Amino acid sequence: MRRGGILWLLAGFLLLSGCSYINSGREEAALGSDIMIERETQIETEAGPTMPWLPPEETTIAPLDLPELPTETHTVNPEIVIAADLHYLSKELTDFGDAFMQAASNRDGQMVFYGWEITEAFLDQVIKRRPQVLILAGDLTLNGAKASHETLAQQLRRVKDAGIPVAVIPGNHDINNPQAVSYRADEVIPAEPTSPRQFANIYDEFGYGDALSRDGSSLSYVYQMTDGTWLVMLDSCQYEEAVQVGGMIGTDTYQWLEEQLEEAWAQGRQVLVVAHHNLMDESRIYEKDCTIEHAEQLEEILDRWGAGLFLSGHLHVQHYKTSEDYDIDEIVTSALSVFPCQYGVLQFFGSDHYFYWTEKTDVSAWAERRNNPDRNLQDFEWYADEFLQDTFYKRAVGELQGKELTQDEIRDMAELYAILNVQAVAGNAYEVRDYVMGSPSYEQWKQLDRTSLLAMYMEEVLEDGTIDYNKRSRP
Repeated sequence: MRRGGILWLLAGFLLLSGCSYINSGREEAALGSDIMIERETQIETEAGPTMPWLPPEETTIAPLDLPELPTETHTVNPEIVIAADLHYLSKELTDFGDAFMQAASNRDGQMVFYGWEITEAFLDQVIKRRPQVLILAGDLTLNGAKASHETLAQQLRRVKDAGIPVAVIPGNHDINNPQAVSYRADEVIPAEPTSPRQFANIYDEFGYGDALSRDGSSLSYVYQMTDGTWLVMLDSCQYEEAVQVGGMIGTDTYQWLEEQLEEAWAQGRQVLVVAHHNLMDESRIYEKDCTIEHAEQLEEILDRWGAGLFLSGHLHVQHYKTSEDYDIDEIVTSALSVFPCQYGVLQFFGSDHYFYWTEKTDVSAWAERRNNPDRNLQDFEWYADEFLQDTFYKRAVGELQGKELTQDEIRDMAELYAILNVQAVAGNAYEVRDYVMGSPSYEQWKQLDRTSLLAMYMEEVLEDGTIDYNKRSRP
């Protein structure tokens, strides 16, 4: 397998993992670093064939010309850091036994095995860059266990202690989740889930306690940043009766939202809106459970009050889109728990003047600073690349088995599918687009169009993947 080559992420089915509830019988977990040396050998023996990567040079996009950060100590750092879909699990919920190993190995490519290390490395980078706020846009935990929220809040406290405010909102995994579990030996044991009231109490220091206004019908609130911008942290989740994957804004919350936007307008405040679910149909194939229900109503309200930038997660794909009907941009930040474990950095001066780009969490540098002997952590990019190649390759092979194809054809088609969709999730499909479309295996995939969900998704990615979704700016 390659070292340091294309970043193998999940696309179609990883997207489903972000936009759908935990698959039946497939609970999630994470694994300690000392155990993963053994897992490393298993990955190497089970992984699929090496995938070629030949992106044409002419597709290279020049780096975004970003302004220099202010150096005066009295000047507010304009940076905002946003991360989504941490899927954190408290270590007290697992003994790293068989049940945990099986669940963690079937998590559709999320880096469950090293969730703790990824989170710590990410928070270290946040503290180092000292943004004016850290935003966590939902799916904070793996399965909504109260213990996981409490442990994550302890981690976030060191960010606050460094003088950096943190603002969080829930995702569809976080509240009233019936699949909150712990792992002991070969047993999966129910764990205490988290109620809406408990969520707000646990994260009182991270947005809720300092809110200018809180919605009485949801966990939405308004938080004022250091530069005076109002963050509208919009709770798009449905969990009152039975937790659901999809997002929706209730009537009472719409009324509260309009009141906040009107007040911001009256005060001349810039407004930045954040939700877990997507405002727009970022994927035509995976609209269900990803886009907020009746989102056109939300778009109209935001446009009316000049709230022209919307940040979200949930999709597990790096993407952005401009509304067809209104002057609104949406930027979707990919999952921190999925390689390349990246997060968004935003310099926001208003809806018509902002700069956004992504940066990777450097887990290997974190391991080196701590003299961690785990080989997987020391060369994390290689380990994660191999792990996700294996997962994604097997997913495509499973789709193609049983069709009238030879084993060589299945292997080549699975490789091509992985090349395209891995890059799409990272927001870089443009790099391999020409290579994929020129491959003989692509013609075989085209023959499966309308009979294969993966083939349909490939066509959408090829149509959509003409730009770098890791950079966005206005003007």
